[in-house]
Amino acid sequence: MPDRYVQGTCPKCGYEAARGDQCENCTSVLEPTELLNPRSALSGSTNLEVRSTKHLFLRLDLLSKEIQDWVQSQENWPKLTKSITMKWINEGLQPRGITRDLTWGVPVPKAGFENKVFYVWFDAPIEYVGGTKEWSDQKPDERNWKEWWYDQQDVIYTQFMAKDNVPFHSVFWPATILGTREPWTQATQIKSFNWLVYYGGKFSTSQKRGVFMDQALEILPPNYWRYYLIAQSPETTDSNFTWEIFASMINKDLVGAYGNFINLTLKLTASKFGTAIPAQGEWTEIEERLQEKCIELMKEYRSLFEKLDLRKAISTLRELWTQGNLYLDERAQWSLIHTDREAAGMVLRTAINLIRVFSIAARSLIPFTTDKVFNS
Repeated sequence: MPDRYVQGTCPKCGYEAARGDQCENCTSVLEPTELLNPRSALSGSTNLEVRSTKHLFLRLDLLSKEIQDWVQSQENWPKLTKSITMKWINEGLQPRGITRDLTWGVPVPKAGFENKVFYVWFDAPIEYVGGTKEWSDQKPDERNWKEWWYDQQDVIYTQFMAKDNVPFHSVFWPATILGTREPWTQATQIKSFNWLVYYGGKFSTSQKRGVFMDQALEILPPNYWRYYLIAQSPETTDSNFTWEIFASMINKDLVGAYGNFINLTLKLTASKFGTAIPAQGEWTEIEERLQEKCIELMKEYRSLFEKLDLRKAISTLRELWTQGNLYLDERAQWSLIHTDREAAGMVLRTAINLIRVFSIAARSLIPFTTDKVFNS
């Protein structure tokens, strides 16, 4: 049985669902024989036996100093990525098997290894390059895959992943590249995340715990999920998903702060001024303060996204939306329309411009919704 299908208790952290190649909890490299109470992850059987086999290995030990120097040069990596990577390095890099005894996968083109395939985390990252080349080859006159992947100094290359996949992208794949002695593009940033927890347990397809993509899209449109998952992304600690938290956030933020602002503004404008944007009225100090605050928040929002501080970025977007609602409350345009029509028109014109600003800011998060706003 391949090592990843041997499950047991991690001897280092006590995680009971550790696999025989790496513990998903503490990310330690594990041999199947190190697991406590080992069993088949497929059948649950404890009737296991150790067999001798022959494999190819990547000599991480010979590349250890180069990998460490490269990792330490990455100043912008998140703490989670850096800590997991340095844990591997500090424990001492060992030769890592790159072949498996499986019937499916990429065959090993080497005599004596006809019945083996490459380990997925050895060949899968190579397809990052291969996939780009396949796409480029479809229109070779317009696209050149080497503009991203070979001997380039101005490429910003960001990877996103859960923490259990970090070592394969911060140690294993970089070592493969370093070992070629060629100028292949390395990751600029590796953004890693902790676990998204579903009512006390980690999302797990094998244990059928959680809500998954096919189910999620049958329940609600994708923008709801996109917004929630980024707003609650487990950047520093595990993040808990519950339907109650999900509903509260969507109702408060998307429906309330964003949706209601748009609905109120456009309905009142249509009922009092028709389909044309009101042209009358002059700005006051209130609008000047609003503009300054929105510019400040937009700069902060952009900066946080560039640094990949996703939760803080969404918090800033939420504050931007809130400024619009506070403005309408302060100006009370529903009563202003009866006492000063020109001033009310100016308030609604300002609010319509805010809708555009809010939607541009949110487009990368909720594109389907913002497209409807722009096209309405």
